[in-house]
Formats: sequence, structure tokens, C-alpha cells
Amino acid sequence: MGRIVFGTSGWRGVLCEDFTFANVRTVIKAIADHVSGAGDARKGLIVGYDTRFMGEHFAGEAARVLAEAGIRVYLCGRDTPTPVLSHAILEKSAAGAINFTASHNPYTYNGIKFSPSWGGPALPETTRDIESRANTLLAQTGGKGPRITGVPEAGLIRDIDPRDSYLKTLENKIDFEAVAGLGGIAVNPLFGTGRGYLDGALLRHKARVQVINGHRDPYFGGFPPEPAEMYIQDFVSLVKNDPEIRVGLATDGDADRFGIVDGDGSYIEPNYIIALLLDYLVKTRHTGGGVARSVATSHLIDAVAAKHGIKVYETPVGFKYIGELISQNKIIIGGEESAGLSIHGHVPEKDGILACFLVAEMMARDGRSLREMLEELYAEVGRFITKRVNITLSQEVEQWFSGKMASIPASFAGIHVAEVTTLDGTKCLLDDGGWLLFRKSGTEPVVRLYAEASSEDKLKAILAAGREFILT
Repeated sequence: MGRIVFGTSGWRGVLCEDFTFANVRTVIKAIADHVSGAGDARKGLIVGYDTRFMGEHFAGEAARVLAEAGIRVYLCGRDTPTPVLSHAILEKSAAGAINFTASHNPYTYNGIKFSPSWGGPALPETTRDIESRANTLLAQTGGKGPRITGVPEAGLIRDIDPRDSYLKTLENKIDFEAVAGLGGIAVNPLFGTGRGYLDGALLRHKARVQVINGHRDPYFGGFPPEPAEMYIQDFVSLVKNDPEIRVGLATDGDADRFGIVDGDGSYIEPNYIIALLLDYLVKTRHTGGGVARSVATSHLIDAVAAKHGIKVYETPVGFKYIGELISQNKIIIGGEESAGLSIHGHVPEKDGILACFLVAEMMARDGRSLREMLEELYAEVGRFITKRVNITLSQEVEQWFSGKMASIPASFAGIHVAEVTTLDGTKCLLDDGGWLLFRKSGTEPVVRLYAEASSEDKLKAILAAGREFILT
């Protein structure tokens, strides 16, 4: 009998192995008890799902468990993006949302993500309580989970479609008239929940749109539903080979992450998109506030913030921390290198749909390609090149890892370590403006090594030095 463990984005497991109806009932009952314990049961919970196998059936089972616990349920009638569920929480003043999604993980996975009443991802104190309740239930039931014993009270489960309300909100945040004049736009929802959102809104505003991978496929075409360059080569080729297309906009399986392809077929890393959008939003939105980024995200954002004289908030990895700052109206934009962002006045959750629309608006108003805009930004604030590598540890090295992090060398690749921070992992700030971050996985014998430098040669040298430090 395995334990239920919540990570930074909820509980995930392999279908039929960990992610079973018994475990689902257990986690949902734990969430129900958590919500009831907080006195929020009467507010109701929204239940949604993505395009994975059995998503609607798991969601239906969740609705029955919640209803039996006396909690009103707003059940989505079709697969729904994560940011749309966040929007629905705030609109309905609900106690939260339960989302059946494994985000960008392979099709063999599913998961449960809980978002509480403030609309962002659950904070650690919340997930710890749910995790504890779930594992107590597992022990009490011998791993079989709670059973549904009765018929839910009439009217406790209500079907909803939150799509139109969410898109109406975006009408007040995006200049669709400008976007419609951009030129050809390619859209790739990666067989996920974003189907009909980007393309639907663009077509309504008479934009020229070309869609691929726009139908539901629980296999996601055989690739993880992640809009990273290695998984969207069909999309890159489409954009590159069609001279009419100005930009390619992609979202992941639950549409909370984005992937952007410039008109020449160049994939633009999320780090650079966030920096470009920060520069653009400061100039055009005038909302005030700072910018938030995770410890693993590019300091190009810091350079843009310094250019405009605004504060930078550095957070641990996990959008929940950035979401808090958005809900507190402290920032213009917040983002992570893993392709998540949101902005002032919007949901405190990653929103890949919003990100794509903002990029299209920025390009339409500016008139240039993303690469041209990025080169101008480099000319103003300097060049920043980032990379992440995963290093698998032997059992022996894994035992030494904590000790290694307590004895950081004075330099890497001949560049002096100016400061060491431990907000999330161990981050070494170098005196030339570069940095290294060591983050140990909580579930695997893997260290994630992030680095940033002003040139490719420096970046390679820093990464090599970081790898050598870990393994020797």
C-alpha cells in the first residue's frame, strides 16, 4: 500500500498503478474533510479534468464523494484548462477547485491538483493537511479507500461550462483588434484542454489562424503534452515553412504553460518571453508593482526590472508563491522558466492561454519579430543565456550531496562565487553576473542543475564545473 504524496503541483501517479479509483476516492475525501474543517463546505467546489484517459469518469466519482460529504459540486461538462478553473473559483466565490490533470506529464499519468478559494495552487500547509488526511484514510481502509454508500442529495451536483465567462474576461485584457492585424497565427493546443480557446477567440476576431493537434487525443500524439522545443517539431516545421505565419502559439495539456515559435521557426525560450513581456507591460499597462520570478528563472528579468526601476521578488520554485503576489496586487507579471506566467489583475495561476495572447498583442503592436525585439533588449541590458541539465546520482554520491552543498567552492570555472542563497536549493551567484543553482529532486536520485551566463562558452564552463563538483 503506497503513500499519497503531494508535490509542487498536487498528487500525480501512473494510471492503474498508483492512480486508481480507490486512491482517487481517498484523496477527494481528504479534500472534502479539509474544506469542511475550514468551514467552507457551503461554498462548493469546482471539479474539472483534462483530456487524459478516464478523466470525466474520475471527475464524476469525485463529484459523488463530495456530494456524499454534503459539499455542493460544480462539475465541468468538458475538459477544462487549469486557468479557467481558477477563474471560475473567483467568479463563484467557491471553496476551491479539484482538477484531474497531470499537466505536461506523459499520457500514462494522471493527477489531482487542488486550488483553494484564493484561486492559486494550494500552498504547502494546505497540501500537507490533505496528504496527512489521505494517508490516514488509506491506513484505516486497508488501501481500499472510502466507499460511496448513498445517493447524493438532489441538486448538489450541477453541470457548468466556465469557458465563455473566462474568454469574456480576456476581452478586457487583450487588444484583439491589434492581434487580428498581426498576420498568420499558428495554434497548437497539443490535443489538450486549450482546444477552442486560442483559436476560437482569434477566429471570432477575424484573425488568420492555422490549427494543428486540435482534437482530443489521450495519447497526446505519442509525446508528453509539453510545448518544449523537442516535443513540437511538427509545429516548428509548420511555422518555418509557411511565410504567411508570423508566430506559433502552443499550450500544454491543461493549458497553463505556453510555447512560442517565432515566424522564422525559432523556438523562443520561456525565460526570454517573460522578460520581453515584462518590458512590454511596464510600457503599456502602467499598473505599478514589481515582477516575480522563481530562483531558477533568468536574471534577464532582473536586468529589465532595473531598467524600469521596479522591484524583483525571487520565489521558490512553484507558481503558488508567484500566485500569492498576484493576488496581493504586488506585481505586474510573474513567471517561471518552466513556461508559467500570469499578470496583475488576472488569475493567480499559470495561464498559457493568456501568455500566448499577450505575445501576439506585443508582436502586433511592435511590428517586429520576437528575435528582433530580443536582440534590442540584449543591446540595452546585456545578454543572458540559460540552461538546465539533470544529473543522475549514484547511491554513494546521493548520500554525500547534502554535505557537498554545505561546502561550496570559492569559484566555478575560475569565476568567483560572490554569494550563496538557499531559498530553494543552493544558488551560487557569481561575481560576473552569472549563477548556478543546485536543486535535488524530492522523488528521484537526480539533481537539477541550472546555470546562466553572458556567453555560450561561459555557460558550458560553468555547467561543467558544477557537474564536476557534484560527482567528484
